[in-house]
Amino acid sequence: MHVITSQVLFIFCFLLLIHSIETLAYATRLSGARVGFIASALSLFNVMVIVSRMSNMVQQPFTGHLIDAAGSNALSVVSAQFRFLIFGSTVGTMLGICLLPTFVALFTRAIIHLADGGGSVMQVFKKGFSLNGLKQARSYIRLPSVSYLKGLQFRMIPKRLFVINMVITSIYTIGVLSALYAGLLAPEHSTTAVMASGLINGVATMLLAVFVDPKVSVLADDVAKGKRSYVSLKWTSLTMVTSRVAGTLLAQLVFIPGAYYIAWVTNWL
Repeated sequence: MHVITSQVLFIFCFLLLIHSIETLAYATRLSGARVGFIASALSLFNVMVIVSRMSNMVQQPFTGHLIDAAGSNALSVVSAQFRFLIFGSTVGTMLGICLLPTFVALFTRAIIHLADGGGSVMQVFKKGFSLNGLKQARSYIRLPSVSYLKGLQFRMIPKRLFVINMVITSIYTIGVLSALYAGLLAPEHSTTAVMASGLINGVATMLLAVFVDPKVSVLADDVAKGKRSYVSLKWTSLTMVTSRVAGTLLAQLVFIPGAYYIAWVTNWL
């Protein structure tokens, strides 16, 4: 069986889109701090996170079908396919980083429209995707450049936050894939292993909400109040998105060990 099929490429593009959206979600806080509308920025951030989480759930049945269609030599074929899909997560995150300057500008306008429109997200989408809105969007395109790093210093890197976000991203990236692969390793407990994916992603989401999001949100509030510089928030946001790239690379290393661990745990349930 071929490793790269049309369905694998479809899931690859889907994961690329999901991780691009999740990476670009960090632009909302930068935009909110720039215009002083942190609560409105948080609302837009939540919309993007919900869209990415829902998209991740949509792709799961398609990924599961790869297991059913693997046939003979399933372990090696599925392993190669899943590693390619993890690579899609890396590409999507890097694409999101490249688009970050553009979306900071776009989200700045979106947040202002959200505040002026009484909090109507649908009104923001209506304006944004109108013919006039699409024409104006071209003026907000910003190519990534070294000048975007102006004023940034290595000592400003929140190293502990970098490591935490990297680990959480790796867990979230392989949650579904390792659980599905564990079903191949322990076919007698395949259903139990697959159902574990929801728990793994749930734990990763909870860790993100407890250890990462509050720190970035508080920093955004301090910037909006003038207590901290905008550069510090920009540097923290860049740290977060680069740690996401590192997390997807780490996922390549822990994908198989994670699958074996899930398969081992299912023997005790």
